[in-house]
Amino acid sequence: GIMLVIMGFTRLGSAIRFIPYPLITGFTIGIAFIIFSSQIKDFFGLKTGALPADFLSEWSLYFQNWRTLDPASVCLGAVTILIMFLWPKINKKFPGSLVAIFTTTICMQYFHLNIETIGSRFGNVSYHLPAISFPRIDFITIKLLIQPAFTIALLCAIESLLSAVVADGMIEEKHNSNMELVAQGIANMVTAVFGGIPATGAIARTATNVKNGGRTPIAGIIHSVTLLIIVLLIGKWIAFIPMATLAGILIVVAWHMSEWKSFVRLFRAPRGDIAIMLTTFLLTVFVDLTVALEIGMILAILLFMQNMVRFSNVNLLIKDYSGAVPQDGPDNISNHHIPKNVEVYEITGPMFFGAIFKFRDAMQLLEKAPAFLIIRMGRVPFIDASGIKVLQEVLKDSTRQGTKLILSDVHSAQVMAGLKRSRFLFLIGKSNVFSSFKNALTSCAKVLPLSVSPAPVS
Repeated sequence: GIMLVIMGFTRLGSAIRFIPYPLITGFTIGIAFIIFSSQIKDFFGLKTGALPADFLSEWSLYFQNWRTLDPASVCLGAVTILIMFLWPKINKKFPGSLVAIFTTTICMQYFHLNIETIGSRFGNVSYHLPAISFPRIDFITIKLLIQPAFTIALLCAIESLLSAVVADGMIEEKHNSNMELVAQGIANMVTAVFGGIPATGAIARTATNVKNGGRTPIAGIIHSVTLLIIVLLIGKWIAFIPMATLAGILIVVAWHMSEWKSFVRLFRAPRGDIAIMLTTFLLTVFVDLTVALEIGMILAILLFMQNMVRFSNVNLLIKDYSGAVPQDGPDNISNHHIPKNVEVYEITGPMFFGAIFKFRDAMQLLEKAPAFLIIRMGRVPFIDASGIKVLQEVLKDSTRQGTKLILSDVHSAQVMAGLKRSRFLFLIGKSNVFSSFKNALTSCAKVLPLSVSPAPVS
């Protein structure tokens, strides 16, 4: 809860939107698969004992005990699933899950079915509000729980904000993502005091709320009050609910949250996105939620870097202009006279650590040191410390070889700010940085007035 509040006040809610869609899809369907897998025991009434946390061990246990299958449990679970899928066609106001619970519980009591219930597994169920209890917090506990707490906080943030985005699209509104996280954080801190588990906004329930007319936070409040009344008034009968019924409900929930259509549709996406989705899905199911998020984000970042490098380029604009990037306007290189002792490079795309190797390779194409080296940066939207470092190296080499380095078309405010902060403008001299290619050539021509050759005819 504290982490969620911090995320909200530091405006990290806006950063959640940068989590790639393939990662969210793979993660979501992975969780849905885990939920489905965990309900196989109760749906089929298998006598397996306590289930292991590992997915493969869990299914190994299922296959070892398949002979203990209980037909009555399967029937109740199947009836639950049928009711939940068919009831919305009859009445959308009353939830099908409650209809399934009432129907199957009555059937079990009427036919005296020997099926495991909430009461038989967990004992007496309290139908009173839990007492307030503040947990003991020490450094050792915090150290042990800090990583899973962060994972759960991140999951809560993602799920809540995804729910809000879904609601935005349905009611044509726009939520405040940062305040959403603050509210979820406060709710989780209060819940913990009453012995509750981490809570988050749910996509399925949010969509159901909106479809039934909910448009404001009041709808969520009424929903919570209704659940409270149900617990207080009929809580003592909860113990009679069959576990097979709950398994059927959770299987339907897993089905709805899986978004399997999106999963299938993403197989038509680029290979990198497919790799992110499948990796996240498999790690979620077979390894761990935390590992899945971490590896998925690393893959997404690497894919983004690869795409950025692909769109970054460095061209040596030689005298026949075969390397020039076609462009219109006064800065088109074919519209200018280039002095013989001037070499012109043009950088396209961001100059960051993943793309600077292209710039280094291009610099090696110089057979001899020219009098002037002009680097055009009109199409550079961003430069990082690695890019500035390469420029410093080029300046150092140029000075040693007697070449004067000139930057032209520096239009990006971010690039100019980076050059100022790194003191590169001081090193190269502001007089050698021009806003247009024409001014840069004019500066060169003043020094080499007799070495001007006419530009070729386009």
